[in-house]
Amino acid sequence: MVSVKLLVRAVAVAMVSSAAYAADMPQQLPPPPQPQLTYQPMQLVMQQPAGAWYLRGYIGVGMTSQANFVFEPNPLNAPVDILTQHAAMGDTVFFGAGAGYEFNNWLRFDVTAEYRTKSSFNAFLTYDCGGGCVQGDQYNAFIKSDIFLANAYIDLGTWDCLTPFIGFGIGGAYNTFSDFTDTGIATSGNGVGTNASQLNFAWALHAGLAYNVTQNFSLELAYRYLSYGSVSDQIMCAGGCNPDTYKLQSLTSQDFMLGVRWRFPIESPPIMIAPQPAMMVQQPVQQAPVYAPPPVMVPQPAPVYAPPQYQPQYQPQYPLSTRG
Repeated sequence: MVSVKLLVRAVAVAMVSSAAYAADMPQQLPPPPQPQLTYQPMQLVMQQPAGAWYLRGYIGVGMTSQANFVFEPNPLNAPVDILTQHAAMGDTVFFGAGAGYEFNNWLRFDVTAEYRTKSSFNAFLTYDCGGGCVQGDQYNAFIKSDIFLANAYIDLGTWDCLTPFIGFGIGGAYNTFSDFTDTGIATSGNGVGTNASQLNFAWALHAGLAYNVTQNFSLELAYRYLSYGSVSDQIMCAGGCNPDTYKLQSLTSQDFMLGVRWRFPIESPPIMIAPQPAMMVQQPVQQAPVYAPPPVMVPQPAPVYAPPQYQPQYQPQYPLSTRG
């Protein structure tokens, strides 16, 4: 019986030792994945050309802000003191057209030609006729102008199709004094002008807002301060006289304009952007699960049958009866 117990125990110890040794052995992990090569796709980019030609047209209303009427006497006439009591000039309507070139998305240049319709002019002058006598003359005329400007504009950025801009222009103004008349008050004297014209230097300041209806078509609402020189004419007396000269100088106007601008579309081929150099992308390494050996079932030794041992049972001793 003792030898059987020893044999069972030896076998159990050997099995436990082999399981522990297997658990201590290093586990073989799978090799990490190789880095993969990835490429950026080829890109097609449609770029707007750096420059483009355009046409523009506009209409507007001009309000004359200054008109100085100056009397220039003929040196052959006797000196006379002339005092301007009143001088006023009416508003005008104008329209124009032009062509220009956009250098980029913020700088453009154009040239414009503009016709300003006749603007009425009237003035009242008084003079001393001697001996306390004061006479007056009423003057009426029309002023019309042709304006030629070379302009530069700076676009200040675009937000929701709206582009504010500012600009400056220089050029010339061809001004005409038309239908100029002189009527003597309380006298029969009168005279007429010669419809004289003059070419003057002109300059302008621009500010406005453009609305981009499409990529090539825009609407413009703009303000312009225009200075367009002067004009003078002589009055020829009906009865004959040495003609005096009258000059309307420092002509300026506050202009409000509504215009359109058409940009010539330019077909530009798409630009191919080459792919970026190959990039090594390291994929995340998946860790292999660590092998865990199954639990070792250690056999328990079978119980050894032991026959029950006989134990004598003692009977109680009763005292002997004392009765006979």
